[in-house]
Amino acid sequence: MRGFIALSPLVIFVTLYLGVSLVTGDFYKMPISVAFLTASVFAVAVSGGMPLKQRICTFSRGASSDNIMQMLWIFVLAGAFANTAKEMGCIQATVDLTLWLLPESMLLAGLFIGACFISLSIGTSVGTIVALTPIAAGIAQSTGATMPLLVAIVVGGSFFGDNLSFISDTTIAATQTQGCRLSDKFRVNSFLVFPAAILCLSLYAYLGKDIHTSHVVNELQFVKVLPYLVVLCSAVAGMNVMAVLTLGILFTGGIGLLEGSFDCIGWFQSLNVGIMNMGELIIITILAAGLLEVVAANGGIDYIIHAVTKYVKGKRGAEGCIAFLVAVVNLCTANNTVAIITVGNIAKRIGDRYGVDSRKCASILDTMSCCIQGLIPYGVQVLMAAGLSAVNPISIIPYLYYPMCIGCITVIAIILRFPKRYS
Repeated sequence: MRGFIALSPLVIFVTLYLGVSLVTGDFYKMPISVAFLTASVFAVAVSGGMPLKQRICTFSRGASSDNIMQMLWIFVLAGAFANTAKEMGCIQATVDLTLWLLPESMLLAGLFIGACFISLSIGTSVGTIVALTPIAAGIAQSTGATMPLLVAIVVGGSFFGDNLSFISDTTIAATQTQGCRLSDKFRVNSFLVFPAAILCLSLYAYLGKDIHTSHVVNELQFVKVLPYLVVLCSAVAGMNVMAVLTLGILFTGGIGLLEGSFDCIGWFQSLNVGIMNMGELIIITILAAGLLEVVAANGGIDYIIHAVTKYVKGKRGAEGCIAFLVAVVNLCTANNTVAIITVGNIAKRIGDRYGVDSRKCASILDTMSCCIQGLIPYGVQVLMAAGLSAVNPISIIPYLYYPMCIGCITVIAIILRFPKRYS
C-alpha cells in the first residue's frame, strides 16, 4: 500500500494531463504546468511520517539539485541564443544554405544524418537539439512540411549519439555500472541502433520525396551562418554545452551589431525575449524534478524495482526485467542517465545471477533508457525541442520514429536472443 501511495502523484499527473487532453480531443487544452503543479501539491500532501516543512524541503531539494540547475542554465542560454540568432537572420541564412545545398527530396534524410553525426561527435542529445532545432523549424516553414515532424527528426537523430558515442554520459554510466569496456558496449549497441537508423533514414527518404519548397532562396549570406558553425564546431570539439551557447550568443550579438541587424539595446532586448520564452519550460522542469524527488524519497522507485525482480526466471526473463526496470525508472525520473545509474547496480546483480553478458546488459540499459527518454513529453530533449520550435511537446511524440525503432529492436533482440555471440 505504501508503494502505491508513493507512486500515486505520478498517477494523478498522467490521469489529469492525458485524461483531460483525451476527453477534450486537444492536447493544448490542459497546460502541462498545471498538471505538474497539481501532482506536486498532492505528492507533498500525501507524504506521511514527516512534518510539512520537511516535505517541502524534500521537494525543493529535488527541484534545485545540481543537475536541474545546470539544465535550467542551459535553457536560459539556449533561449537567448535561439532568439538572437533569429533576430539577426542566422536561421534564415542557414535555411537558404541548406535548401541550396540539398535537393528537396533529401531534406528530411539529410537533417537526420546531420543530427546523427553531430550527436555521435559531441555525445549529447541536448547540444544537438539546441543547434539543429531552429534550422529544422526554419526548413519546415520554408517547405510547408509538418513542423513536429521536422523537429522530431532532430530529436530522434540526437539520441543516436546517446546510444553510441564514447563520450555520452549514458554510455559511460551503462558501462561503468556493468563493468565492461566502452568499445565492447559499442559493438553490441551497433547491432541494435544501426538497423534502427537505417530504417528511419529509409523512411525519411520516402517521406521527403514529395516535399516541395515555395521558398525562393535569397542571396547566400555566409557570415550569418557563422554563429551556427561556431556552435557546431565547438560542440564537436568537446566544449561544455553552456560554454558553447555563451560563445554562440557572443557571435550572434557581434555579427548582428556589425551587420546592423540590431543596436546594443536591441540585442539586450532580444536576449531578454529569448530568456522569457523559456519561462514555461523552466517552471515545468522545476515542478517535475521536485515531484520525482518526493516520489523517490517515499520509496516509489524502490517499490517498482523490488516488485518486478521477484518474477525473474531465466536469462531471457532477466534481460526483459532489466529493460523494464530502466524504462519505468526513466518514466519516473525523466532522465536517462539517472535511470541507468539508479538501476545499474541491481541490473548487474540480476545479470550476474542469471548469466547475462555484461556488454548486452549495458546495451539494454542504454537503448531502453534512450527509447523512453525520447518518447516522454516531459523529458528535457522533447521539452527543449518544443520550446525552441514553439510547438506542443505532445505533438512531437507521434513522429519520434527513431526512439520507437530502438525500443522495438531491443525487445526483439531480447526475445530472439540477438546478437547470438553476446546472448
